[in-house]
Amino acid sequence: MLLLGPGDPKVARMAAVALWMAAWWVTEAIPIPATALLPLVLLPLLGIAPVAEVAPDYGRPTVYLFLGGFLLALGLEGTGVHRRLALFLVERVGGGPRRLLLGFMLASGFVSMWISNTATVMVHLPIALSVLGAARDRGVPEPELKRLGAAIMLAISYAASIGGMATLVGTPPNLAYRGQLTDLFPHAPSPSFIEWMMIGTPLAAVFIALGYFALSRIVFRIRGEALLGSREAVGALRRELGPMRRDEIVVASIFGLTAILWMTQALWVPWARARGAHVDDSVIAIAAALTLFVLPSRDRPGERLLAWRETARLPWGTLLVFGGGFALASGFEASGLSAWLGDRFGALRGAPPLLHMAVLCLAMIVFTEFASNTAATAMALPIVASAAVAAGTDPRYLMIPATFAASCGFMMPVGSPTQTIVFGSGWVPMRDMIRAGIWFNLIGFILIPLLFTLLAGAAMGIEPGILPAWAKP
Repeated sequence: MLLLGPGDPKVARMAAVALWMAAWWVTEAIPIPATALLPLVLLPLLGIAPVAEVAPDYGRPTVYLFLGGFLLALGLEGTGVHRRLALFLVERVGGGPRRLLLGFMLASGFVSMWISNTATVMVHLPIALSVLGAARDRGVPEPELKRLGAAIMLAISYAASIGGMATLVGTPPNLAYRGQLTDLFPHAPSPSFIEWMMIGTPLAAVFIALGYFALSRIVFRIRGEALLGSREAVGALRRELGPMRRDEIVVASIFGLTAILWMTQALWVPWARARGAHVDDSVIAIAAALTLFVLPSRDRPGERLLAWRETARLPWGTLLVFGGGFALASGFEASGLSAWLGDRFGALRGAPPLLHMAVLCLAMIVFTEFASNTAATAMALPIVASAAVAAGTDPRYLMIPATFAASCGFMMPVGSPTQTIVFGSGWVPMRDMIRAGIWFNLIGFILIPLLFTLLAGAAMGIEPGILPAWAKP
C-alpha cells in the first residue's frame, strides 16, 4: 500500500476502504446494506472526510427518486394494476408456446421499466404457474412441459432485468450512475428521463428480441404449434379480475401522469424554474407518492390509496447501498485516489475507446455474476470515470455501458434476485440457467457497446475520444 500515493496516506487509506467494501459486498460477509454504512464510520476515522460531508451522501436526490418510484410501484401493486397489465399483454400475444414465451417476455420487460425487477417477477410467477398447470391438465408431454416451463421462467427473469435498462427508474444501477456522475463531475449534464430512454429503450427492445430468439430457437428449441390453451388460461385469469375499479383507475392515472412529467421535463421544467420553483425527477416522484398517501381508497374504506404499513416492503437496504456508493465516490475524490487512478490509467490514452468499452462490459458482466448489481455499480463507476478521463474520452462513454452491463449477470441464481426467484420455483435446472445465461451474457457483451456507440451521440451528445471541459482535471 506504500506505492499508493506515498506523499499522501489518504490515498492508501481510501484504497483500503474500497477493497474492504468490495470484499464484503462480494462475499456478503455481512448484509450488503450494512457494508454500505462503512464510509460513514471509516472516512471520518481515517481523516479522509468529516462526517458532516459524508452523511449527506446518504440523502442525495437520487435516493429520493428511487424512494418515490418504489412508493408508486407499491401503489400499483396494492391495487392490482400491474397484474391486470401483465395478463392483458400476455393474453394479446399468447397462443402457441413460442407466442406465449414472447408474451411473457414483453409483459415482464414492459412492467419492469416502471417497477422493481423483483416485484415484476413476483407478478408474473403465479401467472406462469397457472398457465403451466393448465398445460399439464391438457396432457402436454412432461418433457415438453419441463422445457417450456424452464424457458418461460427464464424469460420472465431475464426480461425483467433487461426491461429495467430502458428507464432511469427501471433498475438501481441506472440511478446509481445518475448520482455518481453528478458527484464525480459536478458540472456534467445530468441525463434526463427521455435522454436515457433514447438509448435504454432501443437497447432493451433489441435485447429482448434477440433473447427471445435465443431461448425459443437455440437453448430450448420450443415447438411452434399450439400445445395448450394458453390464451384461454390467461384470459380466464384476466376475467377473474373483473372491470377496473376506481382505485385502479386513480393509481394508474397518477402513475401515467408521473411518467409523462418525467419524460417531458424539457418542455415545462425551464418554465417552472424561471418562476422560482426547483423541480427535478425526485421532486416529481415524491409528489406523486405523497398523492397516494393523501387520496382515499374506495376498496378499503377509511384508508388511503397507499397505507404506511405497506412501506415495510420497501427495499430500504437499497437506499443505503445508494448512499454508500455515493460516499465511496466522494471518498475517491476527497482522498486523491481518483487522481492516482487517473495517472495509472494514463497508458490507455491512444487505445480505441470502443476497445475500452468492450473490455469494461465484459468485466462488469463477470463481476455481477457474483455480486449485487447495485454494489458492483457503486464500486466500479468511480474507477471507470478515472479510466475514461485518463484515456481522454467522455466519462459517460464508459460509465453508461458499465451501468447497463451491471444488469447482465444471467448465468447464476445469485446473479440477481429475479434469477433466485425463478430458480426456487423448481422449473429451472441449474444447467439450463447456465446454458441460457451464456447466450444472454454474450448478447449483452456484443449489443451494449454496439448500440451505445450508435445512439450515444444523437441522444446525449457523447463523442468517443473527446474529453469535455466539465471532465477535465
